[in-house]
Amino acid sequence: MTAKESPQTPPRGADAASVHPLVRVGAEWTWRLLVLFAGLLTLGYLVRRLDTVLIPVGLALLGAALLSPLVNWFQRKGVPRSAAVIVVLISAIGIVAGIMTFVVEQFVTGIPGLTEQFTHSINQIQDWLTSGPFHFSEEQIRNAGDSAVKSIQDNREALTSGALTTGKVIGELFTGAALTLFTLIFFMYGGDQVWEFVTRIVPTRSRERVRLAGSQGYRSLVGYVRATVAVAAVDAVGIGAGLAILGVPLALPLASLVFMGAFIPIVGAFFAGFVAVLVALVTKGLITALITLGIIIGIMQLEGHVLQPLMLGRAVRLHPLAVVLAIATGIVLAGIVGGLLAVPTVAVMNTAIRSLLAENPEEVPDEVDVEDPHLPLFPVTPDEPD
Repeated sequence: MTAKESPQTPPRGADAASVHPLVRVGAEWTWRLLVLFAGLLTLGYLVRRLDTVLIPVGLALLGAALLSPLVNWFQRKGVPRSAAVIVVLISAIGIVAGIMTFVVEQFVTGIPGLTEQFTHSINQIQDWLTSGPFHFSEEQIRNAGDSAVKSIQDNREALTSGALTTGKVIGELFTGAALTLFTLIFFMYGGDQVWEFVTRIVPTRSRERVRLAGSQGYRSLVGYVRATVAVAAVDAVGIGAGLAILGVPLALPLASLVFMGAFIPIVGAFFAGFVAVLVALVTKGLITALITLGIIIGIMQLEGHVLQPLMLGRAVRLHPLAVVLAIATGIVLAGIVGGLLAVPTVAVMNTAIRSLLAENPEEVPDEVDVEDPHLPLFPVTPDEPD
């Protein structure tokens, strides 16, 4: 076979050219998405493995966002920062402990009356089931009650084993609380040095921009925490006052539950409102429960359409779908505490990423004021080249 008759080697890239462009683009997108998915799975695995450390650090960061402005105010008045941290921290712990003690005392005091009213309501329901339109026999109702009791007895071993782990849970709570407090002290005293040290891992040419994005994200966190506390207080006062006027028992503990639930958007408010309506239904009847439901819906509408847009602004406003997905992911990864930390984490990442992607990094997205002296700001100072 002559050289002219020998088969020619196909030109370079002919195989790639033979693939349809749509298939090629789809394959490129697929492997990139698979890499991103693998990265997310790895991140989720690390969060699950390190939740004992990450959760206290996240809670300490929330506490620092709430208390650091007060520490800065004391420092501007001439108080040494170490003394300001001690005063603010002791005052915050005292206020929280006092409120919790008062709420628990009210709850313990109101439980006997609530139990009596609950028993009376159960008796009324039993009478209605026997004499109402369903005409259940007393034997059927008694058998249903016996079945419930038997189910509890059959699961006594599981309940006992759960009670035996209470000591371990309490130990983990104390460990987490100690770590949170320890981390909070250092965040309040020298959060700027911590942030500067962490960002030294970033290449020098990008370090200043990353630090600026982090400081802007921290401002969003401060605004989020401030607004959330204010909104939670309004919710608790409004719903607590409505429950007190209606004569619903345990109005103050229920208002406290509403306050705590407001820190987990949507889910927390729904749960707290459900408990309040249930207590009103059991103790005061259907009409009072419907009025309670109307009060809760009205306050939630005020919160969603007036308070949150006014206090949070556009910089930390998140789409409801993003909020729900973030809370669901947080609860799956770390339970209730994960749901608590999910939304502020997304808010910080939202602002920081938008800052990194902005053409001018000095421009803070939307309504975050970079010149506000009342917000704690991690210093953004360029380092010498490595």
